[in-house]
Amino acid sequence: MRKQEGKKRRKGRAEEEARASWKPLTKLGALVQSGEIKSIEEALWSRHPLKEHQIVETLLPDLSDEVLDINMVQRMTDSGRRIKFRVCVIVGNRDGYLGIGLGKDALVRNAITKAVRAAELNLAYIQRGCGSWECDCNGNHSLPFKVLGKAGGVEMTLKPAPKGLGLAAGETPKKVLEFAGVKDVWTKTKGKTQTTFNLALATYDALRKTAMMKTFS
Repeated sequence: MRKQEGKKRRKGRAEEEARASWKPLTKLGALVQSGEIKSIEEALWSRHPLKEHQIVETLLPDLSDEVLDINMVQRMTDSGRRIKFRVCVIVGNRDGYLGIGLGKDALVRNAITKAVRAAELNLAYIQRGCGSWECDCNGNHSLPFKVLGKAGGVEMTLKPAPKGLGLAAGETPKKVLEFAGVKDVWTKTKGKTQTTFNLALATYDALRKTAMMKTFS
């Protein structure tokens, strides 16, 4: 336990030092560093593209990440066979913000770092609500309406569920929903669900569509 706590403290100090030495390369990064943009909502709703992962790390310091899948990929070249690792990672604050990313590298550690940064750049706002006819609590435990997501050969349907039901989903979609802050939902999958990345991406695509429609309380 002491070793793990020591590693976390060292990692936290390293991240703080990296943010302190950050020199923005985009207009959005400059606005965040100068304090003109103070929240992740303002950054995502601005017209400036999100191209620096330090923006997300600065505005959402409580963001957590988890590796969903690690695969080894091989490629034949003139110099011989090259092996790399492909890593799928999700990031989220468990309160309405979620991102997913892929990373490739010859070393697993570097692949994870690349995947985390890609997921941070794919951060999206997830609108939550209580759209189930079986529940009328007007809370944010579920989704406001039914959404459909697609990725590769996988289709994911998410339906609002009453409070207390939980996440009626498989292991991979359940983890994605937890990182988004959704507590109760019905799920239905179709296609080649054995592919972890496509299944997670289809779930992310469905959740992202919740913010594309306005709801009125």
